[in-house]
Amino acid sequence: WAVLVAGALMGAGDVIAQQLVEQRGLHGHHGPRTLKMMAIGVCFVGPIVGNWYRILDWLIPGNTKVVAVKKMVLDQGGFAPCFLGCFLAVTGAVNGLSVQDNWSKIQQDYMDALMTNYCIWPPVQMANFYFVPLQHRLAVVQCVAIVWNCYLSWKANRL
Repeated sequence: WAVLVAGALMGAGDVIAQQLVEQRGLHGHHGPRTLKMMAIGVCFVGPIVGNWYRILDWLIPGNTKVVAVKKMVLDQGGFAPCFLGCFLAVTGAVNGLSVQDNWSKIQQDYMDALMTNYCIWPPVQMANFYFVPLQHRLAVVQCVAIVWNCYLSWKANRL
């Protein structure tokens, strides 16, 4: 269920990116791009992030404020930088970029995306780890991530 939600919300983020950010209009909407982003959500984002939350709960059990801080630090200090780089690489590959072009795009986009990540996710994750039960964390994050997904879609698909 959570991976399907991740796919739907990745697709919604792409639609928002194309319509509101890029202002493509309905006739200029690139449907295959939206389908690719949905597939990345189902096959990559949902499974990876969902399993990460299980691993994180196993590594640092509990839900006190101190535990939430520890989880957020590990999530944002370790997982987020790796996941973001992999996300950009997967998106480039799905979009047909050569290895060299994909590497160039990652180098161009990674630091900006990571700094944007740090503006959004630490407080969200603190609340998520402290208040939300494990089985609902991916869904909560994906709901909050609709804006983040819009940003990632725009960033990843910008040439």
